Formats: sequence, structure tokens, C-alpha cells
Amino acid sequence: MADHDPENTTDKTALDWHEGDMPYSRAFDDHFYCRSDGRLECGHVFLAGNDLPHRWQRGGAFRIGELGFGTGLNLCETWRQWRESAPEGASLHFTSFELFPMARADIDRALSNWPEIDRERALLTANWPDAPAGRVEIALEPSVRLTVVCGAALDSLQAGEKPFDAWYLDGFAPSRNPDMWSPELMQAVFRLTAPGGRFATYAAAGFVRRNLAAAGFTVERRPGFAGKREMLCGEKPVS
Repeated sequence: MADHDPENTTDKTALDWHEGDMPYSRAFDDHFYCRSDGRLECGHVFLAGNDLPHRWQRGGAFRIGELGFGTGLNLCETWRQWRESAPEGASLHFTSFELFPMARADIDRALSNWPEIDRERALLTANWPDAPAGRVEIALEPSVRLTVVCGAALDSLQAGEKPFDAWYLDGFAPSRNPDMWSPELMQAVFRLTAPGGRFATYAAAGFVRRNLAAAGFTVERRPGFAGKREMLCGEKPVS
């Protein structure tokens, strides 16, 4: 979930497991998702914040970009809702940027906490490479495709060309991983957002809000998940 450039990658990928199957990054001193219910948090923050599933009802191709693939929980919950609500003929391309991709066994362990996404978990882990690197491309089903770009997000985004309809900004907490919320990265996200496209994030730190606004987004504060005071979402103006 991080966009940090440490000297020792092996140490940075080390996990602890809290409360059974809750992955915890030793390097960033943070959980991968909220401790109450990460799946419901995904729905509240990332889907609702991006006005989904409503916006993909228009059909055609829909592109979601994500900063921080982590366990793949956001992918699986989005995919589950897509299967339930997307119109016939629509397609979803979910692209995530991840510096430290997790091992298959760790993804499987973390996602096993939610029986609601058992189908998605099984298909994701069955197709996940033993040693993810470069661009991981997985056809999850005929209408759903996953790309995980392994490496520093800023480098990948600065080289990107095709815009996204929605963004999930899901790095580790800004206080623990400020590089993932830098002005340069937010500017790259803005450039790769289609006019009228949206972003959403659980983060509400003042410098994150200012960096998003400075990049060009209109920024809205909403109540956060599970009693958290605020989250942020917003839109790239059409003109």
C-alpha cells in the first residue's frame, strides 16, 4: 500500500497479524484497513465516494485507478458489486499501483475474513503470480481485468497516458507515509483523471486536502467510516 523507497525491501514487506487475520505493516506501523470492517469501509469510502455503482450504469468501459493494492480487498469488493449491478456489455479495468506486492498466501489469509468475497478471493489468488513484479495482468473474468503495476507509483503515473474514471487513494496513513500523498503524486493523479472523473480517500489530513485542491480537484469533506470524523472525495471539473 505504500509508495516509499526504503533501502531494505525485504524488511519493508514484513507483516504481523493482529486479531487473527488483520495484516499489519511493521515498516509503516499501520494496519492495511480499518479494524472494524475493511470491506464495509471500502463501500463507504471508495465506492460511495466515487458515486459507484451509479456511475458505471451508463455501460461501456469503466476504469478505476488505485494507489496501494495491499491485500486486494478494494478490488474484490468492487468486483463483487460490479457483478451484481453492472449493465450487460459493460467492462471494468481495475489498475492498482503497488510498490510492495503481497505474497499469495498473505492475500488469501487476509481476505478469508469476509465470506461475502470468497468467490473473488479464490479467483484472485488462483491467478496471482508467485513472484509479482513489473506489470501483473490478470483477466479475472471476460468483463473484468486487473492490472497491478509494481514499483513506485509516481514513476508509473508520470509515464501513464490513459485516464481513469475513478480513483481509490488508499496508501498507508499520511502521517506514516507522506510520499504517497505528495503534491507531485496528486498532480499525476489529476492528469490521469477523465473530465468529470472522481477520487475518494479515507484520508482527511489538511495537507492531503490542500494537495488535491492544488492539483485541480474540487474537494468535498464527508463523514468518515465507523465514527471517523471525515473522509475526502471530489471531482475533476469537466472544463
